[in-house]
Parts: sequence; C-alpha cells; structure tokens
Amino acid sequence: MRSESLGKERIIPEIPWDRVGVWIAALLTLCIYSFLYRDNVLYKIAEHLFVGVSLGWALCVTYHQAILPKMVYPVFMPARVDLPRPDFVVAVPVLIGLLWFARFIPGVGWLTRVPIAAVVGYGSGVGATAAIHGNLLPQLRATLLPVVARSDSGAFDVWLSIGNAVLIVGVICVLAYFYFSREHRGVLGGMSRVGIYFLMMAFGAGFGYTVMARISLLIGRIEFLWLDWLRPLFY
Repeated sequence: MRSESLGKERIIPEIPWDRVGVWIAALLTLCIYSFLYRDNVLYKIAEHLFVGVSLGWALCVTYHQAILPKMVYPVFMPARVDLPRPDFVVAVPVLIGLLWFARFIPGVGWLTRVPIAAVVGYGSGVGATAAIHGNLLPQLRATLLPVVARSDSGAFDVWLSIGNAVLIVGVICVLAYFYFSREHRGVLGGMSRVGIYFLMMAFGAGFGYTVMARISLLIGRIEFLWLDWLRPLFY
C-alpha cells in the first residue's frame, strides 16, 4: 500500500522564477511606456510601485550600512566593529539627527534648525573645497596650454596648436561674457559675443550627449523586451 501511495504522489512542477521576473519587468516597462499615449492607471501603478520599492530598498540599505554599523554596534556590540570598548561619541551625531523629528512635536519645531545648520555648513565647506580642487584648479591647469605645440617627436604640430589656441580664446571669451562689472561694449562686447557662440556650442554638445544617453537606455529596454521576453516565446 505504501509503495502504491508513493507512486500516486503528485509531482509539483518547479516554478521558473527567472521567467516570472522577466515577465514582471517587461509588463512594468510597458506600463511606464504607456505614458507616451496618455496618463493612465497602469502608469500610475508602475510609478507608485517604483517609488515604494526604491524607498524600501533605501531604508534597508540605510539600516544595514549606516544605523547598525555606525550607531548600534559601536555602543552595544563594539566587538563587531573591531572596537575594544563602547564608543559613546557616536551619541552626538545621533542626537543631532534625532532633532529632525522635532518638526513633528508642537512647540519645539525650531530645534530642526540645528541639524539643518550642521548639514548646510558641512556641505558648503566640503562642496567648496571639492569644487576648487575638483573643477577650478584642474580647469586652470588644462587652460595653460602652449600656443606653439610640438608633437612627441619634437616637430611643430599645427592642429594641436590650433586646438590649444581655440581653447584658450574660448575660455577667455566665456569669462568675458560673465564679467558684469562693466558694460559689454567695445572689445569686451566683442569678446562676450564670441563667448556666447562657445557657450551655445557647449550647450548643444551637452544636450546631444544627453539625448544620446537616453536613446541608449531606450535601446537597452527594447533589446530586453525582444531578447529576454518575446523571443523565448517564439523560439
């Protein structure tokens, strides 16, 4: 009897979860692209789902990579972060961070100014330093180019010299355009007008690069829809 019952056991088919994931991703992609026709319920569902999943993922990452190793472990389980003893100094930034929630408490909402001031002050200091060392100084060094350029063999390079001269003239003219302490007349006015042309070329190149990047994303989604979703259904 036992052998017969074993032979009659139902075989539960294994669910292809990879294909299920592909179908979910494909349907959500189509829901997002349905906005090209008009705003609809499917687009709103996909949009809200994306925002909710992103928020949940960000909260999980913050909890496991910031709250536990930076706040909980140093105080309650210092051995997990290679500390010989509890580090109570982390209580200071924790208390400052908790002041953000004072906004929801009537009468003490002004305490939120403390973390705001700390974030703005720290961000301004770090941002100014990063802008100087990451953008301003490298741009100055990149502009200090020889007008008479030579190749690696030591011969005079015409095209490199022309490129360096155009770059130097463009930088100077663009800076002249943003010089507002004097009226743009005469030489300053001519330089500022040339600077406008350089700015338009830079904006056009930047816009073209942005469009190209978006088209690349579109091509990637179309390839996903065909290669990973539709093609396995027919082949």
